[in-house]
Amino acid sequence: MGALIRGAIFVLDDNIDTDQIIPAEYLTLVPSKPDEYEKLGSYALIGLPDRYGKFVASGEIKTQYPIIIAGENFGCGSSREHAPIALGASGVKAVVAQSYARIFFRNCAATGELYPWESSERLCDEFETGQDVSIDFEQNQLINHTLGRTYSLQPLGDVGPVIDAGGIFAYARQTGMIPTR
Repeated sequence: MGALIRGAIFVLDDNIDTDQIIPAEYLTLVPSKPDEYEKLGSYALIGLPDRYGKFVASGEIKTQYPIIIAGENFGCGSSREHAPIALGASGVKAVVAQSYARIFFRNCAATGELYPWESSERLCDEFETGQDVSIDFEQNQLINHTLGRTYSLQPLGDVGPVIDAGGIFAYARQTGMIPTR
């Protein structure tokens, strides 16, 4: 696992669904094609209400926010794997949410795109977009450098090594569960 992720945060609240993460009209993009993967990232969170602001600036393909802070039930809705892929393609390294839709959490592991950390506290009400934050993997902590406060995170557990490997198939190859190509 990466020992530390640091950067600006993008703050969301509850029930951010997969259609807000990547609307259905962009599901024709094929993530295994590098140019389409990049384009998919440029559309990440384009389905959000205007009150959140732009996640990926106009004319850009990557976001300036490597960490998302969210409330409850992040990634609810359909089971599309494109949701964590779009976030990963945009440059997101981790989401810290109060809770996840289980299928989104599983798709994070399956694709190996980003780390789905769970917080015990409701951080989305306390944090603001643009604040400087780091996630310490070894201590299971989120440090808000802007506020000067540290918060405990639930350990990633068995999902961490799967994401480190690059997804479920890469992990299975790495551990000898399936033959390497």
